[in-house]
Amino acid sequence: MKLVILDRDGTINADRDDYVKSPEEWEPLPGALEAMARLHHGGWYVVVATNQSGIGRGLFDMAALNAMHQKMNALLARHGGRVDAVFFCPHAPSEACQCRKPLPGLIEQVLQRFGAHPQQVPVVGDSLRDLQAGAAAGCETHLVRTGKTAGWSDAQVQELVQQVPGTQVHADLAAFAEHLLRRPAPSARHG
Repeated sequence: MKLVILDRDGTINADRDDYVKSPEEWEPLPGALEAMARLHHGGWYVVVATNQSGIGRGLFDMAALNAMHQKMNALLARHGGRVDAVFFCPHAPSEACQCRKPLPGLIEQVLQRFGAHPQQVPVVGDSLRDLQAGAAAGCETHLVRTGKTAGWSDAQVQELVQQVPGTQVHADLAAFAEHLLRRPAPSARHG
């Protein structure tokens, strides 16, 4: 199965220090929707796995989150793409759940739902916790230099990557998609 797991804020859309709380605040990063559409057309299942602690913090509700994802899907459809599923952790850090990245629970839920082998699944994000969650679930990790790592020096990025060995670095989601679409497809295994 060709499955890719993407972080949302800072990877697909612009991140905000005060949280993305409404569809009006949800703005795609340049080239991100086109990259997702290319992955979809390349035969990849595209799944979003995102911490949304703004729900647990009372900053927005499920209706607002659903509206953000409806906007994302509508904009993505204009490029001929789609998201196959969105998995999210609604908990505040104080709730000590197992699904909040950097813990692997959210990624493991995706893998279980899709019946995918973790070592064949790229996890893409803009922060250390995205990489840690992917690595803890046994997936390959990819850092995009957008969102939290935008503007970081090469030395800062290398320091982060050393914490999750094997991580590959890409300028943005478009560069990651180009990388993924150029490499040989994973072998077909089921189970």
